[in-house]
Amino acid sequence: MPFKVFVGNLPFSVDNQRLQSEFSRFGSVESARVVTDRHTGRSRGYGFVEFSDESSANAAIAGLNSQPMDGRPLTVSMAKAKE
Repeated sequence: MPFKVFVGNLPFSVDNQRLQSEFSRFGSVESARVVTDRHTGRSRGYGFVEFSDESSANAAIAGLNSQPMDGRPLTVSMAKAKE
């Protein structure tokens, strides 16, 4: 089961590849996805990164939460399950 991390306050210039690259230094990233608007295709300013193990997810949260990316402080936390 992958461990999903929520990433908020992303710069609008960040794409899936950059998101994966930034988070891969903390462990094995299974997927990285920037959420986009259906109609415009523009980033909505947040995304999700899935790690294969919990320790990598926790390391990414500790290492990147409140850290700046292109001048914007990231919000990084464990993703909440859909209800």
